[in-house]
Amino acid sequence: MNLQEVTSDAQVIDAINKKDAVTVLNFWATWAQPCSQMNEVFKELAKKFPALQFLQIEAENFPDTSENFEVAAVPTFVIVKGDKVMERIEGAKAAELTNAVAKHAKGVLSFTTALDTAKPVKDLNTRLKQLINSAPVMIFIKGTPQQPRCGFSRQLVEMLAKENVKYSSFNILADEDVRQGLKAYSDWPTFPQLYINGELMGGLDIVKELIASGEFAEMLPKEKDLSARLQDLTEKQPVMVFIKGTPQEPQCGFSKQMIALLNDRHIKYGYFNILSDDEVRQGLKTHVNWPTYPMLFYKGELLGGLDIVKEMIETGEFDEVLTA
Repeated sequence: MNLQEVTSDAQVIDAINKKDAVTVLNFWATWAQPCSQMNEVFKELAKKFPALQFLQIEAENFPDTSENFEVAAVPTFVIVKGDKVMERIEGAKAAELTNAVAKHAKGVLSFTTALDTAKPVKDLNTRLKQLINSAPVMIFIKGTPQQPRCGFSRQLVEMLAKENVKYSSFNILADEDVRQGLKAYSDWPTFPQLYINGELMGGLDIVKELIASGEFAEMLPKEKDLSARLQDLTEKQPVMVFIKGTPQEPQCGFSKQMIALLNDRHIKYGYFNILSDDEVRQGLKTHVNWPTYPMLFYKGELLGGLDIVKEMIETGEFDEVLTA
């Protein structure tokens, strides 16, 4: 059978060392609920594409293999041809995984064009620009500030902490499109990368030099009063939702439900990941006197949380407010 449960690190090495073989790796954990559903998807794909190898790897039982493939969260799927990583999908994205597997399956040429998930350069560049400008100081690192996944990222996070710099971050291990696209977009081949007001300052060595010379402190944007900053965030787009995680990967069930409600009604909205900024996370609760997340705003005014939005949709009030 082409689906195997990994029992040793050597088993993975043997599989990816087969010349021209395409192997799909599924890094999962028993405690992560999304893994249960995705494991079923993984089994169905193994049946549908017998020409590929499918390996299930319980990530915490094989830390060396997980680290080698830069697994920062579960579920994570890595498609390997020989020993070269061809594609990475992180999160419970069944459609994206199915499309990626079909694209790499040998002899399934009829699926290749229809299911190619490569994003147009224009759309990717638009997304990169939005990410870069999502905070006055933005860093792109491997891992998170709490758990950097490489020494250079760790050094940058420590330097910014020492300088008391407030910033937002993006984990480039979580999105291969961003990881590769940002190199070309900014013409900078390595990570981490640091941006101030949407402009690339450079990598770790450049930031070190700027701090040593005293230029870095002068380049940092002047901090706004927290209340003014919070108000600016709530008014960033007509409809703004403050959630745990991102619309693509919500980090709690309530945030996931809120995003689903907005998407089902085809509402255009901006979002802020409150897990990326604890000052915003705590400050917004006081700013609008609302204790929980998610929160939905319309033109800077709080509509409410998930239960309130559900009630407004049921009564028709939601559509009335947004079309007023």
